Amino acid sequence: MVPGNREGQRLDHYLVEMVPTVSRSRLGKLIRHGFILVNGSTSKAGNRLKGGDSITVNLPKPEPVAIEPEEVSFKVLFEDKDILVIAKPPGVVVHPAAGHKKGTLVHGLLNHCDSLPGINGVERPGIVHRLDKDTSGVMVIAKTEKSHHGLVELFKMRKVKKVYHAIVVGRPDSRQGSVTLPIGRHRSNRKKMAVLQHGGREAVTSWTILEEFAEPLTYLEVRPETGRTHQIRVHMAHLGYPIAGDALYGSKLQKQLNEKFCIERQCLHAYSLNFTHPVTGELLTFVSPVWPDMQAILEKIREVIV
Repeated sequence: MVPGNREGQRLDHYLVEMVPTVSRSRLGKLIRHGFILVNGSTSKAGNRLKGGDSITVNLPKPEPVAIEPEEVSFKVLFEDKDILVIAKPPGVVVHPAAGHKKGTLVHGLLNHCDSLPGINGVERPGIVHRLDKDTSGVMVIAKTEKSHHGLVELFKMRKVKKVYHAIVVGRPDSRQGSVTLPIGRHRSNRKKMAVLQHGGREAVTSWTILEEFAEPLTYLEVRPETGRTHQIRVHMAHLGYPIAGDALYGSKLQKQLNEKFCIERQCLHAYSLNFTHPVTGELLTFVSPVWPDMQAILEKIREVIV
């Protein structure tokens, strides 16, 4: 149901915020082809909504996409017949998209596993969550339809515990904290997400200081309780402590710090995942030590004396 405070908003604008996993262009096509209904009837992208309107989104089945298996680097942390847990290197895009038709993690997974279940309207074999291109660390992959459905449900119910390590610019005022602010697509820059005063989806991020340095940099443990696009990057930048090396959400100090400490990507690493095996029910925890390039940056920062 459309809440009263969203009355008058365009259908396509509302859906972009409510269904961030589907691109704006694809939502437009779904509206035009009758896959999205308002009060049971087809609509137009520009139609204005009313409070209480019922919106039904029917996503068509995945269309096969010709993805040729390729050799793509990643480290296997665990594997059985149902799931694969890996450590993704920085610089690797998770799934094919515009500008990234080859060399993605999906290409490498198909090379490793032969076949995987596809989801989300186009084939994204085995993918139930993602990491940004320049974020390294732990990911879990579904190898069967049963494990796929189980993992999706675990993420949906927030039963997957995620821990990240991050180097941020600035120093928080307290040793730990939490931020609960909704995140949605940036109003003017469609490549960015942003904290929104109106609209957006619930997003909760907690953090604890691991180490403070002489430089205006801090090493944090970050725990996202929700899984919004760019969540940690957006929340930390909003608080005034952007991820070091983040070209999209970074601060004015970025260029100077990048040159001084040889920072070539955002210093964000998915350190651990804790979840129940979707088939066996076993409680599992996987850890990926901070990636060597980020570890080298930490060592350089520690060398600086006040």
